Amino acid sequence: MGQTIRITSSDGFVFDAYVTGPADAKAGIVVIQEIFGVNHHIRDMADRFGAAGYSVIAPCVYDRAEKNFEVGYTADDIARGRDVRMKLDDTKLMLDIDAAAKHLGKAKTGIVGYCFGGTASWWGATRSKSFAAASCWYGGGIPGTKNEVPGCPTQMHFGEKDGSIPMNDVDAVRAAQPKVDVYVYMGAQHGFGCDERGSYSKPDYDLAQQRTLDFFKANLA
Repeated sequence: MGQTIRITSSDGFVFDAYVTGPADAKAGIVVIQEIFGVNHHIRDMADRFGAAGYSVIAPCVYDRAEKNFEVGYTADDIARGRDVRMKLDDTKLMLDIDAAAKHLGKAKTGIVGYCFGGTASWWGATRSKSFAAASCWYGGGIPGTKNEVPGCPTQMHFGEKDGSIPMNDVDAVRAAQPKVDVYVYMGAQHGFGCDERGSYSKPDYDLAQQRTLDFFKANLA
């Protein structure tokens, strides 16, 4: 289990972050939240990467819009999460993501994110120089920024039945980024990797998680 700390971004903004895993690990991972905040699910995902031997940080990137934001997965929670997302400045979001990577202080750091965080992890590859690898899970904003140029090895995970990311968008991403590993999980829905959602699919999560761990092992060694 980890703990919540406070870190400072390059513009002086102070925000919370959940840290876990061995402090003396050789590599680090930044975990980026869904629209629901650094909630139980995201802390659990961070702990899983920590158990795999990485120093891990999950920055509370909603702090600039609303401090201590943490909700579950009801329809009302989704609406609240989307509202807070719309208040974020994406440039400042990247400052906070970079600050999280800097806090880890590792020679190599990866980034992984889910939902909104899946998009942010793509931007970690394209808009930041902090990362040596990026794993992007069902990021709805990826198709709209598909032509950005990644500066590190990148992989993506999408559900075939994701109502918010149609397969023609995924095909467009694949065409725009032939060097990116784009995985599609047949029959899987949005959020298939979250065991607190009705859309959770354990076989698809297990496969995507193993691919992510193998990817980080290959690129963060």
